[in-house]
Amino acid sequence: MVSSYSSLTLEEPRIRDPLAMEAAARVSGSVAVAACAAMAFFYVAILYSPTLILRLPPPASQDSFMIRRFACAAVSSAASVLACVLLLGLGKLDDLPSILGVLGIRRDHLWQAVTFPLLLTSLLYAGSFVSRSWKLISASKESSENSYGEDGICGQGCMDWVCAYARNVMAWRNYVVAPFTEELVFRACMIPLLLCGGFRTSSIIFFSPVFFSLAHLNHFLELYYQQRYRFMKAFLIVGFQLGYTVIFGWYVSFLFIRTGNLISPIVAHVFCNVMGLPLLSSPRTKGTATVAAAAGVVGFLYLLFPSTHPGLWMVATEESHNMKEKLKSPHRLKSDNRKVVSFWSLLLSMKI
Repeated sequence: MVSSYSSLTLEEPRIRDPLAMEAAARVSGSVAVAACAAMAFFYVAILYSPTLILRLPPPASQDSFMIRRFACAAVSSAASVLACVLLLGLGKLDDLPSILGVLGIRRDHLWQAVTFPLLLTSLLYAGSFVSRSWKLISASKESSENSYGEDGICGQGCMDWVCAYARNVMAWRNYVVAPFTEELVFRACMIPLLLCGGFRTSSIIFFSPVFFSLAHLNHFLELYYQQRYRFMKAFLIVGFQLGYTVIFGWYVSFLFIRTGNLISPIVAHVFCNVMGLPLLSSPRTKGTATVAAAAGVVGFLYLLFPSTHPGLWMVATEESHNMKEKLKSPHRLKSDNRKVVSFWSLLLSMKI
């Protein structure tokens, strides 16, 4: 167990800010892990509290069932944020933006935080894009003879599609509530706790998604007991889900640690939910999708570190520049300098 920030990065930086050190000293590695496990358990358990604990009647419809779950997810997210703030002693920070900054909730560099992760993630879906484009071109050729007035019909169809999605409670679940609450709890709350618990960033990237993955075990109970799936079928489905949620968790944890901005993993999460699993091959494209998918993976690996370089996410202020210069020579940072730029400004000043 490490009682300071000495293992935050692969290059063993030493962050000497008094408040940051004081906050880190309050959280041991075992406490951080226990807190993360409790957050993951609470995030799932509260979903069943309306009927099991509050004894509310079963929801009358799918919409009311999901809205009830939305409220439960909001409560668990707020509780996790409160627990993180208390455990890290963030009440000592000067203002609300500093507290939110520890959780990766920042206003600076929003354009980079949205665009770079979105473009990077889209490379993994190069095969999917080719397959869908091929399908659209084929459909366009087949309907070319009946194209009169098609632009207006297409425009109306797009509007109807958007309105239908806006009224679809499952769309709100997949593209709004789940990405925002899951990233807030499993990234914004857990990763700072584990960092302050003395774990290395590489360990956190590979270890923290275990909590995220295990939080999906309740799907097995739903499939087996509620939907009456056979045991082996439910086991295989949930096992596959656990596998790709771990891999996805590695990626978004990496994004969050590298960028220090919560919007980056949220954008990646929403995009992946929209696209589904990447398509690696398609008979329709005669191998083109496979080549595109392979090229996309190569491009993703090549750009993974450059597009998430911490220098792209530093707050462009004189204060953060001065802090970065001081961190290059830690002994120059006097003990009476108690102003915190933010947890992530300190972390991202170092090369990770």
